[in-house]
Amino acid sequence: MSNDETTPGPRASRRPDKPRKRRRGLKITLGVLLVLLLATGGTLYWLYSQLDGNIKGVDINKALGEDRPEKLPTSGQNLLVLGSDSRAGAENEELGGGGAVSGARSDTAMVVHIPEGRSKAVAVSIPRDTLVTRPECVKDDGSTVAGKERVMFNSVYAQVGPACVVKTVEKMSGVRVDHYLEINFAGFKDLVDAIGGVTVDVPQDIDDKSSGLHLTAGPQKLNGTESLAYVRTRHGIGDGSDLGRIGLQQQFLMALLSEVKSQDLLGSPTNSYKIAKSATESLTTDSSLASLTSLAEFARSMNGVDPASMETIMLPVAYDKIDPNRVIAAEPQAGQLWKAIREDATIPEDAKKSPATGG
Repeated sequence: MSNDETTPGPRASRRPDKPRKRRRGLKITLGVLLVLLLATGGTLYWLYSQLDGNIKGVDINKALGEDRPEKLPTSGQNLLVLGSDSRAGAENEELGGGGAVSGARSDTAMVVHIPEGRSKAVAVSIPRDTLVTRPECVKDDGSTVAGKERVMFNSVYAQVGPACVVKTVEKMSGVRVDHYLEINFAGFKDLVDAIGGVTVDVPQDIDDKSSGLHLTAGPQKLNGTESLAYVRTRHGIGDGSDLGRIGLQQQFLMALLSEVKSQDLLGSPTNSYKIAKSATESLTTDSSLASLTSLAEFARSMNGVDPASMETIMLPVAYDKIDPNRVIAAEPQAGQLWKAIREDATIPEDAKKSPATGG
């Protein structure tokens, strides 16, 4: 197997059971946006000196140079949000599936588009098993990595790094990425524990021996370890592929944001600090957002965006004809979706339908 590819995941089903009318796609890595929610309204200003140094920054603009899509005057704001998943080591082994895997991967990825006026938002998830063309990229050490066709999307982060993921997304979509946010999964676990757990309505019994997750259908309050297993589970739902779990991740994100919104952060400085500490310790952003001041300013500019009204879409994909374990962007749907985002226009309903569903 080529060094450019990660180990193949479970075989994707060619024939989904039946179409499902559910919103798909928002990857759980929007947990990083909790930092923005907490900063809104000045809640965290008094903590800046203690928390500011926790945030790591990546100079995306310097790494990518001028070979990028044009920034249109009415294109709103676009964020690339990644969840990096290193399962090596004792801490991650306790979270399920660790020990045998080295390095970090972009286990989840999405483009969050905030239209001009910032009254609503849409998030497009990119399945990790999508085959893409990786452009020529420059690594952190200054060496150049040649471009290559038909590489798995999550291999780009593992092989070349975050700046190349941004470049890959920009090349495949034509969408200019304004900001980059990344959270690691171990930090996500601590974040959930810091807010006291999250209640989700489990859609069906889950018995996943791989992750150790065993849940009965119905409302369940999950702690950090259980939440991480819930959003990671592949064998517990659908056909065992990445596509099958996207609905769970979207559902959990909404429950997580609702939980944070319902908490009295102003009335509990200690709890606010615990949440902010967990979030910032696991957060990497582009250099223009790599401070609590910058995050707070960006958050205040999005005060009108209601998470409950956020539209979530999975990038339309189809099973690859050469390797049915993989998916490719489905056309013309994917092209129509990216065009609408570039132009800050209404997304056509047909552009939201994916031939591959993971059912």
